[in-house]
Amino acid sequence: MTLRLNSADWRAAARAALPRFVFDYLDGAADDALCLRRNRDDLDRVILTPRVLRDVSRLETGVEVFGRRWAQPFGIAPMGLNGLSWPGGDTVLAQAAAAHGLPFALSTASNARLEDLRAQAPSGIHWMQLYVMHRGLAEGIVERAARAGYEALVLTVDVPVGGNRELDIRHGFRVPFKPGARFLCDVMRHPRWAVRMARAGRFDFGNLRAEDAPGADSAGLQAALLTRAMDRSLTWDSLSWLRQLWKGPLLLKGVLHPDDARRALDHGADGLIVSNHGGRQSDASPSAIAALPGVVQAVGGRVPVLMDSGIRRGNDVIRALALGARAVLLGRPLLYGLAGAGAAGVESVLSQFEAELQRGMALLGLENLDDVPGSGLVNGPDLS
Repeated sequence: MTLRLNSADWRAAARAALPRFVFDYLDGAADDALCLRRNRDDLDRVILTPRVLRDVSRLETGVEVFGRRWAQPFGIAPMGLNGLSWPGGDTVLAQAAAAHGLPFALSTASNARLEDLRAQAPSGIHWMQLYVMHRGLAEGIVERAARAGYEALVLTVDVPVGGNRELDIRHGFRVPFKPGARFLCDVMRHPRWAVRMARAGRFDFGNLRAEDAPGADSAGLQAALLTRAMDRSLTWDSLSWLRQLWKGPLLLKGVLHPDDARRALDHGADGLIVSNHGGRQSDASPSAIAALPGVVQAVGGRVPVLMDSGIRRGNDVIRALALGARAVLLGRPLLYGLAGAGAAGVESVLSQFEAELQRGMALLGLENLDDVPGSGLVNGPDLS
């Protein structure tokens, strides 16, 4: 049995397990993947200086966000088409999050219907991510999420258009999908994946069926979601429309500029997620970790600031917390584990992050995460 110790090992497992068009969808980025690399390069530049002779015999890893206690300072980010990596991928991830005391954010682009997902992981902390392509459909998703008991709404704001994901274009990855000879050869080289998918049966965007958007073209909406063809008329004033529909915490995902952070608070946002979509949108964007301090300073502690994009190790989580994040959201590492071994792979990745976090805290002299902000741990170059 192959020993898999970290996210890189699970990435290799995912690459071996998946057809190339699926792996490239999961792993790829916009344009030349400069932003994707920048996320990692800048995280690596954040140096943490240990403090010694601290009592680290008992470590407290929990954080509180919107009145809910997370067992660890990380959750699972919203990610689309998880069912391509493993049948029932959304459910596998949600159940793992619930078992570990972590939040799970379901994407509008999920393969699971939001009501089914909520029922299949009833004890979890559930958030709903929202893309706005069609106002009527968006209203329906928000109202359904409220009825199903989702606790927070995450509006993704960095996708007025889809990023230029050339790997997907080369594979012809679109709706309706028209497989060619190269695709069939690729699938034949991955028979286990093909058999799992065949047994799973129906595969679609679970929340974009005809009954969810009366009067709209369901197939057109599914194609629009895959290409990220969003409602370009969405503006700051649109937040008042969402506020009338959603009474719980509202977070904006994709904020990188301090002025946008301040403006978000002026328009009633309850939280922010500093993110560049994992490098999948603008290749010229700053890394999320470089943008984080400016956003944190702009909001001045009035709302929680989370971060995603580039997190691969437990020390990365501590780096983000040391620069002001309340918590982080994990993305690709969990999909690598999912693709490589299903539920067992997800369990392994989460356990690895938990172990790395605790080891990092002990080595840095951190008894609990309240010690991180303002601790003076960061001793690295200016990332601005």
